[in-house]
Amino acid sequence: MNKVLSGLLILSGLTFASEYYAKVEPIYTYNVKSSVSGKITYINNKIESTNVRDNIVLKIDNKVNSIDLKQSKIKLEGLKDILNIEKQTLERFKKVSSKSIFDRDNQKIKILNIATSISDLETKVATLEDTIANKILTEKNRYIYDIAVEVGDYVNPGTLLYTAMDLTKGKLEIYIPLDEIKTIKSKTIYIDGNKTDLKISKLYNVADKKHISSYKCEIFITSSKNFSKLTKIEFR
Repeated sequence: MNKVLSGLLILSGLTFASEYYAKVEPIYTYNVKSSVSGKITYINNKIESTNVRDNIVLKIDNKVNSIDLKQSKIKLEGLKDILNIEKQTLERFKKVSSKSIFDRDNQKIKILNIATSISDLETKVATLEDTIANKILTEKNRYIYDIAVEVGDYVNPGTLLYTAMDLTKGKLEIYIPLDEIKTIKSKTIYIDGNKTDLKISKLYNVADKKHISSYKCEIFITSSKNFSKLTKIEFR
């Protein structure tokens, strides 16, 4: 009896580890979609499945946009010159007694109309510049996982262009049962049997849609060369 009791006391003092398995994934994955319409004119196929640094991934046709932008800038400068002339004319009207209030008001209306046209053109120029910029897609420091389009394809806003990943860090994603949530944060994380200083990076407070009795948990780790490796995570 004493032996059984002492055995139970020893067992009650043990802390059993919570074990999970997860693949090492990139910390962030980006599905890059088009924000404009147009035909794909260039794809840098050499960078697919590589980590790029300030490289062009692809281009969407911007020929018509570029012509429109050039002409719009010419019109804009012309209207600004006209506006200055009309303002000078109004100042002369103020000095000439023969010009009636009606003449002066008409001149003011002309100036306001030109100013409105300038404002509209400035908006158009800014929009065209933004459109052209969005037709040349560049990545500074990401891994190009997959390019989803080909030269000659016509894309619309929302079309998936390519998938890129941030490999500067790794991420382990697991699902923790609801009854373990209260105690798991205070435990030490072991990776493949090795004690670490890692902490839970994200712990969602709403049960997962697929794992309805669990909360999703993310653990960020330092840069890894073994992405997709199956890893054992323990909380002791």
